[in-house]
Amino acid sequence: MAGRAARLVLLSLAATLAAGSQGDREPVYRDCVLRCEERNCSGGALKHFRSRQPIYMSLAGWTCRDDCKYECMWVTVGLYLQEGHRVPQFHGKWPFSRFLFFQEPASAIASLLNGLASLVMLCRYRASVPTSSPMYHTCVAFAWVSLNAWFWSTVFHTRDTDLTEKMDYFCASAVILHSVYLCCVRTVGLQHPAVASAFRALLLLLLTLHVSYLSLIRFDYGYNMGANVAVGLVNLAWWLAWCLRNHQRLPHARKCMAVVLMLQALSLLELLDFPPLFWVLDAHAIWHISTIPVHVLFFSFLEDDSLYLLKELEAKFKLD
Repeated sequence: MAGRAARLVLLSLAATLAAGSQGDREPVYRDCVLRCEERNCSGGALKHFRSRQPIYMSLAGWTCRDDCKYECMWVTVGLYLQEGHRVPQFHGKWPFSRFLFFQEPASAIASLLNGLASLVMLCRYRASVPTSSPMYHTCVAFAWVSLNAWFWSTVFHTRDTDLTEKMDYFCASAVILHSVYLCCVRTVGLQHPAVASAFRALLLLLLTLHVSYLSLIRFDYGYNMGANVAVGLVNLAWWLAWCLRNHQRLPHARKCMAVVLMLQALSLLELLDFPPLFWVLDAHAIWHISTIPVHVLFFSFLEDDSLYLLKELEAKFKLD
């Protein structure tokens, strides 16, 4: 839904600032990393590091240089706090206390829980809605696209690399576009399948061009932000217009309206940018946790609406 667009905006803004965060610009941080790498990341010292590194850390791709950055980050944070200064960010992120191989434990676990909630609701949807329902295949496809996005969100918050960042961004964009397509099918496509097919082809083309540009030409955070905001606003306006037009005739449309409004309200949590509580829980993690029941409610709406459409279709056949 539209809340993914809000999240992408703030991720893009953070990433734009990533190369020039206050913490990683500090000479004490840079000197610490340089000394640590010289001491631990070459020759026999590197072999010793690898021999004592837990297997789960090496499997997750944590390197000696990564460990140096992590340790020096906390050295710098300690000096800031000792001098009474505000906690700085490093490479566009607040300092997080690593748990096992999780770089941002709260956000990673919350993303995983969102994915699990989507999986449970998908299983419930498939168990209660017959395949003959007009929206069945579109809703199931949306569920799988959402599951894929939450998988990559979990991976990205577990281990932030260029690849996991791009996959998180691209898969989130796919969710927004598929939500727009879902709305198109529900409002127009059931009566005009050719229009829905043409619109689907257009959205697939737009996603392909979007990913190709960001992957092959340059990863432009500003463009990525603008594109996702634009699509997210279309998504929001289209769903909200349908809800307002149908909420009296279709009581379950109120669930959809609640989802749209709640996602917009919850996205404001991302604006509360503060250092993580206990070095684990920041505004972004709280936002991820808050969206779990919202996704459950949206899938509940899809289930109710699909069953309604099936009854409407069966009644039409009986009249014919």
